[in-house]
Amino acid sequence: MRTDRMDDTLIDVPRGLTNVVAAETALGDVRGHEGFYHYRQYSAVDLASSRSFEEAWHLLLVGELPTAVELEDFRRRIARARRIPEEVTTLLPAIARLTHGADALAGLRMALTALAAHDRIRPLYDESVDERVADAIRVSAVTPVLLASLHALADGREPAASRDDLGHVANYLYLVTGTVPDAQHEYALSAYMTAALDHGFNASTFAARVIASTGADLSAAVGGALGALSGPLHGGAPSRALDTLDAIATPDRIGGWVTDTVRSGGRIMGFGHAVYRTEDPRSRMLRGIAQSIGGGRVDFAVAVEQRVQELLAELKPGRELHTNVEFYAAVVMELCGIPREMFTPTFAAARVVGWTAHILEQAAEGKIVRPSSRYVGPPAPVPLPVAVPA
Repeated sequence: MRTDRMDDTLIDVPRGLTNVVAAETALGDVRGHEGFYHYRQYSAVDLASSRSFEEAWHLLLVGELPTAVELEDFRRRIARARRIPEEVTTLLPAIARLTHGADALAGLRMALTALAAHDRIRPLYDESVDERVADAIRVSAVTPVLLASLHALADGREPAASRDDLGHVANYLYLVTGTVPDAQHEYALSAYMTAALDHGFNASTFAARVIASTGADLSAAVGGALGALSGPLHGGAPSRALDTLDAIATPDRIGGWVTDTVRSGGRIMGFGHAVYRTEDPRSRMLRGIAQSIGGGRVDFAVAVEQRVQELLAELKPGRELHTNVEFYAAVVMELCGIPREMFTPTFAAARVVGWTAHILEQAAEGKIVRPSSRYVGPPAPVPLPVAVPA
């Protein structure tokens, strides 16, 4: 990071910019040692538990919770914005084939590029505030529809059409499963997706802000965020938490499986978090939601969580490891009928709202992100060797 001194003195920063404040934001914060995070002035978990996805979206985008009239207007605007133009629809089968149906995020990046070209989304640098907001709503609203369409095509099915009578989350669940969700499943998925809207300056959010700082178009910044999310060290994989449950299979196998995994240096998916030093508040909320739906899978997941934490306390004393959001997010999504290959895309369908809010905030700042590097190669300058004649 470069200082303000005229002699270009550089200061040392930790690897990965850990704990380095790179920008200011009014969108929210994560207080890991407290086990708490918030969107603007409200607890994110309280919002996820008691408000709709659209209300939390409005809060991040506009800065305040909507009135009843504003909420209806906002929902209608979202419904209009999620329509895919015919020119893009005709490209989706080819995109699904190119990505072999296995990489929905790669397919989404292609589809959003085509959509931006069709809609003539302009660079943020050249747009008014209202135009930027319109782009943010457009990209956020259409993302889950594109994901569901690519998933259907990969399965050899014709994508279903969006239903304007369904809310944002219910429509997505309908497009993925082919069934209009009941209130309980809509609430469960809405709570998860609302809890996933934003979570500090993670790699994908920061990537989006860096691209936005150049004045590039909003779709390009979202594409960069999706690229960052595709990395195994960032995006995670909620489906692996279910793989853990499948591998253990029965309650009597928990102890042996965990002990063998820890002693062999393996990782127990769904446990531990880079930020939280207490229980992940998202995991706690989703556990309660899963238990309200109930079933053998939920009971087994709770039993695994409790036994794993007991065994980890014995095998790794002094190191607290709790379930992270992926553990119960996987259980909740499975209960809602979402296939495993759509777990991470579902997360992206939610997080795009947070990305676009950060993009708008960064664009308003009008300052390009341009850090420095410290050169560690051979001393320079060194005279060039004599060129060998041709």
